[in-house]
Amino acid sequence: MNSQNFQDAIGYAQQRLQQELSPMLVYHGIAHTRDEVVPAAERLAGMEGITGKPLLLLLTAAWFHDLGYVENAVHHELISARMALEALPSFGYSQADMEVVRWAILATALPQSPSNLLEQILTDADLDVLGKTDFMKRNDDLRRELGFLGKEFTDEQWYHQQLKFIEGHQYFTASAHALRDAQKSININELKKVLQGTA
Repeated sequence: MNSQNFQDAIGYAQQRLQQELSPMLVYHGIAHTRDEVVPAAERLAGMEGITGKPLLLLLTAAWFHDLGYVENAVHHELISARMALEALPSFGYSQADMEVVRWAILATALPQSPSNLLEQILTDADLDVLGKTDFMKRNDDLRRELGFLGKEFTDEQWYHQQLKFIEGHQYFTASAHALRDAQKSININELKKVLQGTA
């Protein structure tokens, strides 16, 4: 696997995300992968000193991590991992390369379970939004998406659930802590304020 193989592989993933994701996926649309997770993974990798082939494998996993949504939202990580294993041999990825990609994708399933630095970076990138200033807007997008998928919540249920989730969450890498913990605390307080208004 070389940089051209990598470009071809992510082109494949990008095209499928662009063409096959349901428009109802207002949170897990292509923008989540392209504009949120991939740049976050790249940024954290740089801060953590990941370069060369490990970086390409990390970014491959980032591009493929939600591809399973084109088939089903349920267990989409398992589907994404399977789709990566099916697609990547034709782009020159070895069995060892694909195992790295597969386990990184599977580590993003909640509760997250990374077992090495590459997996930690991808899991942190996937939940980078928890420590960003657009958290409340993206949180609304997630709620709307779940509504489209048949999961409805009262305001109190939703904000209580989200508060519990974000308060229980910890970033794995030192870089994500440094970048996102301060804003994450602000977002927690924002959720608490909204929740008080729903009581």
